[in-house]
Amino acid sequence: QVQLLESGGGLVQAGGPLRLSCAAPVSPFSINIMGWYRQAPGKQRELVADISSGGSTNYIDSGKGRFTISRDNAKNTVYLQMNSLIPEDTAVYYCKAKPNNRASAYWGQGTQVTDSS
Repeated sequence: QVQLLESGGGLVQAGGPLRLSCAAPVSPFSINIMGWYRQAPGKQRELVADISSGGSTNYIDSGKGRFTISRDNAKNTVYLQMNSLIPEDTAVYYCKAKPNNRASAYWGQGTQVTDSS
């Protein structure tokens, strides 16, 4: 079972930036879609942003203009730069990686992001 390696969560001052990273320890260039989901208490898990191996991106509406997702295909690593954080961004953030040759995706264990306002 592949375990995605997440880092970067924590407590952030109101309006502050935060950068999340996630690496998939598999063969280079073997991941199709990589992305971040989040789940706040009492709410369903939702897509925050994802990016294809070709660079196509999707963002949650509330993150457009504030969040930027990027990736390094050779390292199977995805980054989520979050700026101007607001209380509604507080959640557990999960990394997801969809391999090219598997029907199911890999998930991370989750990292807590808390806006301190």
